[in-house]
Amino acid sequence: MVVRSCLALKLLALLAAPCSAAEMDLASASTVPTTSLSTSIPANESVLVLNRTTRSLARTGDPIWSLRLETPGQPVQHFDAVSGRAHRQNADRHRSGTRAPLPAGRYSLGPVEPLGPADPRELGPIWIGIEPQFPTGRGHLGIHLDPSANRNANSGTLGCVGLIRWDDMQTLAGLVQRRNVRTLVVSE
Repeated sequence: MVVRSCLALKLLALLAAPCSAAEMDLASASTVPTTSLSTSIPANESVLVLNRTTRSLARTGDPIWSLRLETPGQPVQHFDAVSGRAHRQNADRHRSGTRAPLPAGRYSLGPVEPLGPADPRELGPIWIGIEPQFPTGRGHLGIHLDPSANRNANSGTLGCVGLIRWDDMQTLAGLVQRRNVRTLVVSE
């Protein structure tokens, strides 16, 4: 059983069914500019890049973060995500338990792990562990589905990256495996 400290068991049992963009009721869509990656990442390597957008979830106020998969020679894949809780976006990103977004920096990705019925439903069906490659008080972090996104007070994560759409989580997991993605870069 995979249990991660960045997520707590939720009070409400929720359906892990996908929801449409209309159900998500995303506020003020805007595009996210693509930025160049650090030269420390090999030119032929796929990488995930996470940065905050100007958009937010309409019902809960959680900022929408853009998770991009950049692979040389391939179109950039975009996924909407949340990180931390809406009211904790300015909390200390390096201290465990703050429910703040991930600290900026470089992370290594672990394997894509299917989750089972004994794991918290709020993790969704898949877990991709991430490990900071810099000094921080944060650990036991990952990328997973946030089934509560824009639905109730459990929207957002306790510090992980939570994709807000079921189909996106499935797609991302497949791409991470096929393209052997091993790096996540989180920008300010």
